[in-house]
Amino acid sequence: MNRIDQRFATLRSTGRKGLVIYIGAGDPDLESTRQLALAFDKAGVDVLELGVPFSDPLADGLVNQLAAQRGLESGTTPPRVLATVKAIRTESQIPIVLYIYFNLLHRVGLREFIRSAAEAGVDGLLVLDLPPEESENYEALMMESGLCPIYLVAPTTPEDRIAVIAPRAKGFIYYVSREGVTGMQSKVSDTIGTMTATIRRHSPLPIAVGFGISNPEQARAVAQHAEAIVVGSAVVHRIATLGRSLGLVPEVAGFVTSLSNAITS
Repeated sequence: MNRIDQRFATLRSTGRKGLVIYIGAGDPDLESTRQLALAFDKAGVDVLELGVPFSDPLADGLVNQLAAQRGLESGTTPPRVLATVKAIRTESQIPIVLYIYFNLLHRVGLREFIRSAAEAGVDGLLVLDLPPEESENYEALMMESGLCPIYLVAPTTPEDRIAVIAPRAKGFIYYVSREGVTGMQSKVSDTIGTMTATIRRHSPLPIAVGFGISNPEQARAVAQHAEAIVVGSAVVHRIATLGRSLGLVPEVAGFVTSLSNAITS
């Protein structure tokens, strides 16, 4: 069984909510990414999303765009991200999803990239700009390699569209809780409950809600409506502030622990 499926099965059996954390791979460098992944595993993170740096990250706000830029400047490439995942796997079985743009897969070749990702220990791909209808043999290749294709649903997605997307997803469905790009917000959307109920009419998969969750209070509120919450920009912002300082890993892990505690207390 895929690690994502295993983790959500465990969460379900124990009545707990999941915590998904996003960071930009290679920000500030890939060794820091490895160390953060191991610290997150100990801090209670259930799924780690690694953003593969791309020169034109259209779905991302400024915080994550700058993280992608720092990742590119540190020499982070898709093969080096996969090598880092392989290094993480020597010490941790934390589920890992690559948050990636299709151009990077297309350049390598779908079959080759998916095969290499599975061999490295990746559990799923969230391809930001790949609509299900245009995925060609992507889903078949993912199934063949045992990887989960993660799909996004947005507040503006009509129900007939959700009925197309949701059944094709594996692992979990990522509900983008607000319109626009990634980024920290002062309050969470008041339509999360309605939209998650709509998604559940079309898929039994766990729903992870993200985009804009910035603190433990927001995490606790959103967790009432979903099987998991996703926090990205608030973590990436702390990484940007701390850079290569000695306090990077313990301080960021401390913040992540506060999120984990908020949804389990």
